Amino acid sequence: MSDQPIIYKTREEIELMRKSAQLVSKTLGLIAEHIEPGVTSLYLDKLAEEYIRDNGGVPGFLGLYDFPNTLCMSPNAQVVHGIPNDTPLQNGDILSVDCGVLMNGFYGDHAYTFEVGEVAPEVSKLLEITKKSLYLGIEQCKAGNRIGDIGYAIQTYTEKHGYGVVKELVGHGLGRIMHEEPQVPNYGRRGRGKLLKNGLVLAIEPMINLGTARIRQLKDGWTILTKDGQPSAHFEHDVAIIDGKPDILSTFDFVDAALAKKKANT
Repeated sequence: MSDQPIIYKTREEIELMRKSAQLVSKTLGLIAEHIEPGVTSLYLDKLAEEYIRDNGGVPGFLGLYDFPNTLCMSPNAQVVHGIPNDTPLQNGDILSVDCGVLMNGFYGDHAYTFEVGEVAPEVSKLLEITKKSLYLGIEQCKAGNRIGDIGYAIQTYTEKHGYGVVKELVGHGLGRIMHEEPQVPNYGRRGRGKLLKNGLVLAIEPMINLGTARIRQLKDGWTILTKDGQPSAHFEHDVAIIDGKPDILSTFDFVDAALAKKKANT
């Protein structure tokens, strides 16, 4: 990525990207309806692929770098890039769901970590803090700021709670290619890094561990896990800089609505 120029988007292109991001958001909302103990990640993956295609999109991850599925499904100690399988989810699990869509020539890329049934309080808090750190990072996504301001906001907030910030995996620019410049680390120093300008679209995605920041990779060549086996959380939004300010192209509204409906029915 580092040799590539930053590609700034026009207003029209950003609106096309919003449609891609919103289809990812709706897909995550659909997944939220079905996550419960006993369900398999492979079943959820098939639901997502069908939904994306039925709504005019193409799964953005399927075949990308030879990834075999529509969703990255990463339970518990898996940080990201987990491959869906037929192991049933269990009460107390958490599940990071990362989804990509290609539509109108542009990608959307968006993630949420779900609770499965009743989750331990310290794990629920990890999810809450990681989600909050995403929005603190987004607040720094202003023209005139720098990439380091985003990472600094995420890092200082999560490390204050004693969590490990994954360093080897980062957010990124987004557009006609899934991974564009610039890289967006979840750590950094204020006032350092690439300058943020209007027309920049970023996928900001804190990956935060309950324990150590250190990670390892499975032999499948994809799945990333925490080194100490403790849970990891992952939340991601697509953000454009318009008129000097952050405009979140994706939304958690569909997830929130699905979770509220499930809670009302229990």
